[in-house]
Amino acid sequence: MAEGILMPDNGGVGHFNILRGHLDGLGERGVSGVKVVGDFVPNYQQGLPSELAVATLFDPTTGVPLAVLDATMITAARTGAMTTVGARYLARRDSKVLAHAGARGTAWWNVTMLDDLLDLDEIRVTSRRPESREKFAAELSAELSTPVRVCATAEEAFDGADVLVEATRLTEPEPLLRTAAVRAGAFVVPYGTVSAVELDLLDVMDKVVVDDWREARSGRFGSLRRHVDSGRLSEDSLYAEIGEIVAGRKAGRETATERTLFWHRGLSLLDVAIAHLIYTRAQSTNTGTMLRFH
Repeated sequence: MAEGILMPDNGGVGHFNILRGHLDGLGERGVSGVKVVGDFVPNYQQGLPSELAVATLFDPTTGVPLAVLDATMITAARTGAMTTVGARYLARRDSKVLAHAGARGTAWWNVTMLDDLLDLDEIRVTSRRPESREKFAAELSAELSTPVRVCATAEEAFDGADVLVEATRLTEPEPLLRTAAVRAGAFVVPYGTVSAVELDLLDVMDKVVVDDWREARSGRFGSLRRHVDSGRLSEDSLYAEIGEIVAGRKAGRETATERTLFWHRGLSLLDVAIAHLIYTRAQSTNTGTMLRFH
């Protein structure tokens, strides 16, 4: 699995993440795949999501393209699913207050999946633009029975929350999630493109978990980029990769007072696996359009 970044000469309005991977265990001969996802924060001005993606699947024995899929939903849903997998093992099961900063496409899946996992009393949402947070809250309220509260600031949303998710769309680092807001027993998920957390955030954490340490160390972006670059997060200070916990090789949450943090950057192998699942289901139901390639 690997990720690359394509930075077009566009004045800095956005870039492309290029993720690629191969899985031997899918299909008769395995499957290879590439996902390209555009990350363009100003897209809301044109009524577009900030993240738009396309995935392609290939036969690894011939190179023949198997499928071209819209991967925008795949990106958002698998991100929310990863947040929730982290919560399953690292959050207190009696968590009652969820605070979510950011209203981009992944936000819906984060909140709805966490609400399904946890018996929440309150969901707090915020984002930089009032119309964005109000719209997000209205959509959630129409779907969920848990009360949804709109907060004007991240500080208001995060104060005393049990689960804190930072998924903002900053263009420059700004500490929206402050260390002081993280109470004993809290579960924190910071995965904004640009750092929105204080540099000393990891100092109060009992366990820091990532999805993949190699990916966490790479690239220009990520909420804990400064922590890795400055050595505050290293292989020695890292507690585990989430796979080690899911597999039972390391414990997840062990006490009610632990402060736990899960930083996931997204794994290309998950994109390939989900795209392949959609592809096989489309085949079985004769859904989609067959295109002549060669």
